[in-house]
Amino acid sequence: MSKDIAFLGLGVMGFPMAGHLARAGHRVTVFNRTPAKAQSWVAQYGGKAAATPAEAARGAELVMMCVGNDNDVRSIVTGKDGALSGMKSGAILVDHTTASARVARDMYAAAKDKGVDFLDAPVSGGQAGAENGKLTIMVGGDQAVFDRAEPVLAHYARAVTLLGASGAGQLTKMVNQICIAGLVQALSEGINFAQRAGLDPLRVLDVISKGAAQSWQMENRGKTMVEDKFDFGFAVDWMRKDLAICMDEARTNGAALPATALVDQFYARVQARGGSRWDTSSLIRLLRDAK
Repeated sequence: MSKDIAFLGLGVMGFPMAGHLARAGHRVTVFNRTPAKAQSWVAQYGGKAAATPAEAARGAELVMMCVGNDNDVRSIVTGKDGALSGMKSGAILVDHTTASARVARDMYAAAKDKGVDFLDAPVSGGQAGAENGKLTIMVGGDQAVFDRAEPVLAHYARAVTLLGASGAGQLTKMVNQICIAGLVQALSEGINFAQRAGLDPLRVLDVISKGAAQSWQMENRGKTMVEDKFDFGFAVDWMRKDLAICMDEARTNGAALPATALVDQFYARVQARGGSRWDTSSLIRLLRDAK
């Protein structure tokens, strides 16, 4: 059954995610802080563009959003002309932003005050996952609300899982980013070692990807790392934002993140070399430049 849906934030992830909803037959209204991006989306997918989050959310059964950080979430949800000021009672607000568990819980409470339901639902799978409708979505919130939203989220996901109460989605995404940081550094060291040892790194990757070392990063980034290509995927700037969230949460819950903190500093060195917008697999550049 088609629904009235709003999508707020049309970056490299949000643009194709909203597109999947339109292709599925839903009536989609979009908002983006750069209006030209919203008009471009409408030209490609149909639907409507709105001038404010409140206008986009008015009358919608579900409002999805995918923006940059905690401050963006607060502004889009509760700021002047924010989504909550336009949403009807009983509607669902789904936040796909990678943000803190704290802001997720705050938005859950703010939504409840307005008679609106809220799910924190960060995603993993990158731009390719968004474009291909194969994202993994980690959700925090109430079971009954999740059950209503899940069929819509499935339009751009291969897996949609409720992990617990409000904030659990964001906490799970933190685990995801912690694991990725270590995997990318290990893959960088392995490829660099293979090259310095005189091995054919592509043949090495082909062999070890069939064994215990196999990972998504190896399958999807190994070849481009060998080729020194870093102009796609998830940018270093955004990874550092995510790792800062992880380490802030760790200071609260007492978790030790020594490897994560080290890799974060490696990413700081990549930024200092002008690699802020390089893909996160660019960690290998530091090893190639080492004497």
